[in-house]
Amino acid sequence: MKKIYNAAHLYMIIGLVSGFYYREVTKIKHFTGESQLGLVHTHVLALGMLFFLIVLMLEKQFALSTGKLFGWFFWIYNAGLAVTVAMMTVHGTLTVLGHGSGDAIALVAGLGHILLTVGLILFFIALGKRIPARREIAAHGVAPAEPLADG
Repeated sequence: MKKIYNAAHLYMIIGLVSGFYYREVTKIKHFTGESQLGLVHTHVLALGMLFFLIVLMLEKQFALSTGKLFGWFFWIYNAGLAVTVAMMTVHGTLTVLGHGSGDAIALVAGLGHILLTVGLILFFIALGKRIPARREIAAHGVAPAEPLADG
């Protein structure tokens, strides 16, 4: 549970810093147009902090981290979010500075989105496998290592 809390906390810090970065860079450059830089703040807070706070509640309820897929979900999702946010920041900064971004940035951003998608799929599979285990927790006070077969 501490790992999930730490992830949410880290994304809260990154989200707040990215909002500050956006405000200051656009102010210094007198930029008034649209850029992806303005979206980084909300993406990090929603897909990072809020998402992991929800995962933390689900962990408390269903012992998600005891399942085999949880570690895969956690690291793949975090990698996808890190890559996606980094590319949004690079693309947005280049836009504010008056430069174009090449195909490489779009390619890497696409990879980040693919990793996020795989992470979300793993999360829902892991959650689905742990939901039946709730009955076992209520009956015996302990979560089984594997979900019940009868679903």
